[in-house]
Amino acid sequence: MLKANKDRTKWLILYNSAVTSLGRKRFTIAHEFGHYLLHRHASSAFHCGADDIETGHQNKFDVEADADKFASYLLMPYDDFRRQVDGQAICFDLLGHCADRYGVSLTAAALHWIEIADKRAVLVASRDDYLLWAKSNKAAFKSGTFFATRKNTIEVPQDALAHSNQNSGSSQSQNIRAQVWFPREPPHVDLTEMTKVAGNYDYTLSLLLMPEAEWRQPQHDDGEPEEDTFDRFINNGQFPDRK
Repeated sequence: MLKANKDRTKWLILYNSAVTSLGRKRFTIAHEFGHYLLHRHASSAFHCGADDIETGHQNKFDVEADADKFASYLLMPYDDFRRQVDGQAICFDLLGHCADRYGVSLTAAALHWIEIADKRAVLVASRDDYLLWAKSNKAAFKSGTFFATRKNTIEVPQDALAHSNQNSGSSQSQNIRAQVWFPREPPHVDLTEMTKVAGNYDYTLSLLLMPEAEWRQPQHDDGEPEEDTFDRFINNGQFPDRK
């Protein structure tokens, strides 16, 4: 947490010293420092739970996401991070190298990477065959490739490596149909799924890498396609004049 004294002349950062992960501690301190620089005029105290740090959702009004982004770029400078990963096939070993280089957790390094990924990428944390949280990069989010874990209880697909029937506890990778994870994807689209047990957090990380999105007619939550202006005219019997 970040907390000010009564007259707001001094601020204090507090963190759980019992946490064994040095990377987790460093990210937590950087996160609270982000609150101090970005948000201290809005409140005199910020209480951040375990679900708030490193996993802020893509909500531009979410102060936790702001603090996460600040901590991420403070601890993992963009240009140097880019040099570590450019031209290399992404894998958890490479992300582990980045985590060691910057003194952060594997989760933090993976979240930082998906932000700069050229194509759609989603990072998922799961335990006991249920999703704890998920983070999609901008390309994935815009194409509707995301999980609303704050609103719904979502099971890990049975064919996924993260499912208990498939999970061996070691790093794994497979190419599978994207529909296994995202039913609205076209049937011919595949994705690469990588898994790694994050021991410090007692959950499994799944990195889902997908090709660029194909155009699909937008749909409402009830599954009905949206009607665009052209469709509305046609349905009303107002056909275009082709003369």
